[in-house]
Amino acid sequence: MPSKRLSVVVTRRLPEVVETRLTELFDVKLRDDDTPMTRGALIDAIQTADVLIPTVTDVIDAGLIGQAGENLKLIANYGAGFDHIDVATARQRGILVSNTPGVVTEDTADMVLALMLGVTRRIQEGMAVMQSGEWQGYAPTALLGTRLGGKRLGILGMGRIGQAVARRAAAFGMQIHYHNRRRLRGEIEENLGATYWESLDQMAARMDILSVNCPHTPSTYHLLNARRLKLLKPSAIIINTSRGEVIDENALTRMLKAGELGGAGLDVYEHGIKGNPELSGMPNVVMLPHMGSATLEGRMEMGEKVIINVKTFADGHRPPDQVVPAML
Repeated sequence: MPSKRLSVVVTRRLPEVVETRLTELFDVKLRDDDTPMTRGALIDAIQTADVLIPTVTDVIDAGLIGQAGENLKLIANYGAGFDHIDVATARQRGILVSNTPGVVTEDTADMVLALMLGVTRRIQEGMAVMQSGEWQGYAPTALLGTRLGGKRLGILGMGRIGQAVARRAAAFGMQIHYHNRRRLRGEIEENLGATYWESLDQMAARMDILSVNCPHTPSTYHLLNARRLKLLKPSAIIINTSRGEVIDENALTRMLKAGELGGAGLDVYEHGIKGNPELSGMPNVVMLPHMGSATLEGRMEMGEKVIINVKTFADGHRPPDQVVPAML
């Protein structure tokens, strides 16, 4: 790369300390508001920038990458997921892609447990009673939920976040089960007290709570389809903090409406911000606006990783968090 400061375009507002440091190091174009960039604005950005810093809300597909200027050499994603970026097309164009793995692990795992408690202990319903002013005082049979201790938790995807969920769930006295593309090493299974299931169907049919922690890839799209959802016990609860596309949301909604599932805790949705509107009125469904990684500490650490990736690239080296084919 030439000795001049890299031209960097950031597609969304980032924590102030991150934006300040980027400005100190590079020739940066920041956003004045926190709305997603339009398609036209993204095209303008990739035609002029050396580095693009997008987020999960930006669709960096083959059509967009095909319009990139010759200067674009790095897409430094602000986030661990990269299914919104056509990495294969970027590689064909000689454009590197990096992400921020590991940063959101603990925060997202915390949110999984928060959603479990929200659904099983009917926290949303209790809040509604208090906010309406209708609470008449303690009653032995009011708002009875279920405890987490002793329940079977099935973890779909036993990577960093899945393992962090397992550690937390074990502290609540839950029984840990998992299905993963590859079985964990024996010592890891032993430390987590986790039981491996080669068959997702067999695991799903026996779980009290199923937590989705796998990435969205072509092979995981609608992994929990209508047929597989039907295998779950009528009392089972689904938690999803990963990617909405892993679950057939329409099938999930139909089953919840029909009383064929115990509940759901959702932080992500199949169609981006447009969760099925019928879900929002259900008392046994807790819906959050993609808050799994929403801690100040986590977002700042994400920014630090982005800066390291861009700075390493500017110094003539490959970013430490480069997305490689084996990850696809």
